[in-house]
Amino acid sequence: MFDNMKISNFYSPNFNRKKRPNNSIKIIIIHYTGMQSERESIANLCSPKSKVSSHFVINQNGKTYRLVQDNQIAWHAGKSCWRKYKNLNKNSIGIELVNKGHQLGYTNFKKKQISSLIKICKSLQKKYKIKKRNVIGHSDIAPLRKIDPGEKFPWKQLANNRIGIWHRCKPSLLRKYRNVKILEKKNKIKLIKNLNKIGYCFSIKKKYFLTKILKAFQRHYRQELINGQADKECLIIAQNLSKKL
Repeated sequence: MFDNMKISNFYSPNFNRKKRPNNSIKIIIIHYTGMQSERESIANLCSPKSKVSSHFVINQNGKTYRLVQDNQIAWHAGKSCWRKYKNLNKNSIGIELVNKGHQLGYTNFKKKQISSLIKICKSLQKKYKIKKRNVIGHSDIAPLRKIDPGEKFPWKQLANNRIGIWHRCKPSLLRKYRNVKILEKKNKIKLIKNLNKIGYCFSIKKKYFLTKILKAFQRHYRQELINGQADKECLIIAQNLSKKL
């Protein structure tokens, strides 16, 4: 399945025993491990006590480990929502990238690591007919709880390889409208509608929920500034992305 890729197998007991049909797999979710080392990360994902797992782990040198088979439901997404899908473990493949994360020393993702990720995503997209728009980050599906894979993740590079989506807005235009707050109610509604069309869920009624969703959106599509504010730059990007869907 994975062209010319050597994948090492580890066993994680943290998955549902009932197998799922191929046509239920609709989404790829990218995470970072958020732990001190590769060894610690894999040990945690394979420990029955942790009750978490993923299908794949990719270390910083691009070496790839399989922990759970594709047709098994791994425990990586948690309480989550994307488009019409909820609690996404049953509909997704989870891929963990070894990175210490924001709390322990967040670093750029390595070239070989991303190269392996691109190969795996392409193979998964082809096998399960996963749409580009459904290759997303953990923070996209759980913005109240998660911030990974974070603002250093190269989403644009993936989109250039037909994995995920990216906007085609001119940088000069975006800079012009950065931090220009949306004051008109109709434009704020327009922003929310576009975010919802991209896939973000607004089912939870909390005052700070839009702020959290905007931070997730910014970590993915406007990585230079993550402030959770509804500005015109975000609106322009969201409108541009919506046109691709």
